Amino acid sequence: MTQIIQAKNIDLRYLIDNFGIELVLDRQFFWEWEEELPEITDLEKQLLDKVKAGYLNLLNYPPLLEDVVRMAIVDPILFIGDFYLSPFYVKSEESIDIAVPDEDIIIKGRIDTLVLKDRFWVMIIESKKASFSIEEGLAQILAYMLGNPYPDQPSFGMIATGSEFIFVKLVKGKPPRYSLSKGFLMRNPGNELYEVLRILKGLTQLVTV
Repeated sequence: MTQIIQAKNIDLRYLIDNFGIELVLDRQFFWEWEEELPEITDLEKQLLDKVKAGYLNLLNYPPLLEDVVRMAIVDPILFIGDFYLSPFYVKSEESIDIAVPDEDIIIKGRIDTLVLKDRFWVMIIESKKASFSIEEGLAQILAYMLGNPYPDQPSFGMIATGSEFIFVKLVKGKPPRYSLSKGFLMRNPGNELYEVLRILKGLTQLVTV
């Protein structure tokens, strides 16, 4: 009988033991979040300043839950970046099943936000409530990235807790390997959402169809 495991209940150790996934620390492996990024306009910066101001206001009315993080922060960033316009489109709560190699086990989950281009996955976004750490979303988003039905190109993802953003790159192979960007913090001086949007735009432009 097939065993069903929910993606939200697995941890990094499970992915290491069952998929052989490996962390790569060499910055050249995930160069895309640092190099050749597009510039953003003054209007985009103004709108991102409003997103940050909204986040800081929401902190005065805790708790800042996952749905609020997605509605007040992630969705506006996608709107500002034109990810709701052709050639992109966005799906929410996309169901996914991942088969565990050599085991009668299926990992089931729902991707919070999936940005697509001609049916190809270009960005998986996992939203967590503000009190969560990035680490608590890492295994879940890696599992979803392992389930990408188009394995011939790298998968990219972003974890957003409202207070912090981090990008993930996964290359399928034997073994699958992944790497992380630095974290971008809402509390830092200035507005690090500028860099978040530049990276989103840069990574999604890399997807070929």
